[in-house]
Amino acid sequence: MNKEVICTSKAPKALGPYSQGIAVKNHETFYFSGQIALDPATGQLINGDVKKQTAQIFDNLNAILSSQGMTTENIVKTTVYLTDINDFAIVNEEYAHHFSCDPPARSCVQVAALPAGAAVEIEVIAYK
Repeated sequence: MNKEVICTSKAPKALGPYSQGIAVKNHETFYFSGQIALDPATGQLINGDVKKQTAQIFDNLNAILSSQGMTTENIVKTTVYLTDINDFAIVNEEYAHHFSCDPPARSCVQVAALPAGAAVEIEVIAYK
């Protein structure tokens, strides 16, 4: 398999044994690890509610996408993980700001817990 690890210092470092992303098939399809609201400078979860966390996640995703010459327009699939499904409307409101038209396919699920005590995590697949 032709794969390349994606790593940029403009997004938070991995908290464990995983890559920020992987590019496959001559850099056409990109699988990005789930992002939580970590501050890239400190590696710590930001202070703030689920809306602020979602905004930080998109800052992190934009940094990783940008490192590969892409934007959110290249995202074809997202998975959103929430620790409280009642936050869906708040996350959805912030999420919508990042897709001007033709939003990607999406799944959203509630989970028992997320790393570092995060309230939301988003992972994406992009195509170039």
